[in-house]
Amino acid sequence: MENWTWTNAKLCDVANLVLGAVLFFSPWIFGFDAGKISQNASITGLVIAILAIAALAAFAVWEEWLNLIVGLWALVSPWVLGFQGTTAMTVHVIIGAAVAILAAIELWLMSQNPPRLTTGR
Repeated sequence: MENWTWTNAKLCDVANLVLGAVLFFSPWIFGFDAGKISQNASITGLVIAILAIAALAAFAVWEEWLNLIVGLWALVSPWVLGFQGTTAMTVHVIIGAAVAILAAIELWLMSQNPPRLTTGR
C-alpha cells in the first residue's frame, strides 16, 4: 500500500505542476488585462509550479500545506483583487480549487500512511 500512496502523491504533484504552468501562462493564453490580474496569475502560477517541483524532488509536508494555502489564494483572489465576472476569475477559481483539493488529498494520503524517516527491513 505504501508504493500506491507514494505514486498517487507524485501524480498529485505532477498535476499541480501542470496547473501552476497553466495559471502562469494564462495571461497570454486567455488574454488577461495587464496589471494586477496578469501579475497575480503569473506569480501564483509560478509559486504553485515551484512548490510542485520541490515536492517531486524531496517530499515534505510543509510543501503541501503551502500549496494548499496558495491554491486557496488563487481561489479567492478574484474577490480580494476585484476582478469578478471575467475569464480570469474563472481560470483562477478552477485552478485554485484544483490545486487546493490536490494538496488536501496529498495531506490526507500522508496522514494515512506517513513517510518513513528510516529504511526498515
